Amino acid sequence: MNLTSIPALQDNYIWMLNDTAGRCLIVDPGEAAPVLRTLSQNQWQPVAILLTHHHHDHVGGVAEILARYPDISVYGPQETQDKGATKIVGEGEKIIILGLEFDIYATPGHTLGHISYFSSPYLFCGDTLFSGGCGRLFEGTPKQMFESFQKLNSLPADTLVCCAHEYTLSNLTFAHAIYPQHKEIERYLHKIKELRSKNHITLPTKLELERKINVFLMAQDIELKKQIGLETTMQHEWQVFAALRAKKDHF
Repeated sequence: MNLTSIPALQDNYIWMLNDTAGRCLIVDPGEAAPVLRTLSQNQWQPVAILLTHHHHDHVGGVAEILARYPDISVYGPQETQDKGATKIVGEGEKIIILGLEFDIYATPGHTLGHISYFSSPYLFCGDTLFSGGCGRLFEGTPKQMFESFQKLNSLPADTLVCCAHEYTLSNLTFAHAIYPQHKEIERYLHKIKELRSKNHITLPTKLELERKINVFLMAQDIELKKQIGLETTMQHEWQVFAALRAKKDHF
């Protein structure tokens, strides 16, 4: 499979996977024009759209793509039923597209019905897990998002995290500010600054790397607890996670 990222809107990425026959799937098309342009330039034939949640910057292009390609299936959680989804999927289900078997994970937090799709090594996780960061909590609770993170963190180390926004520099800047002595975070921040100075994409990222530089995957870290002013005992890990998310909201 060939993985393609398409910049869209202000800082979104629309992901596409295509096979050697030119068939492809589209993930979270927030706008149609760049998708239709990519399909035309490569002479690809879309067979499916995958939606992670209902926000407009993830579903805004669905109707226009369907107007051009009316026979393709649109998979999504219940909350996307009125956004163009034709096949509603949820936790524990499996779907097969382009010969790939995708596991569906409920990953609430950003929205209550948010889902993620995993077919090794590809993880399409929308606005849940970002490189170096965590999606904003618009509908769910910190505990829900923490549990969603734990679910995704159980995937293999070589998982390619295909999240939906170019937030890596902002996330790493925050991480370094609250955990300045963490050498891996500092090192990776320098790398990301260099990439973004050249307007290069920082995604996909590997889960193996995220375990080293993403503070939202470090809720058990005693030094991190000290850095954010929490006692090293007593707190549940989700409460540490919640404190981190609150600090990021006001960073």
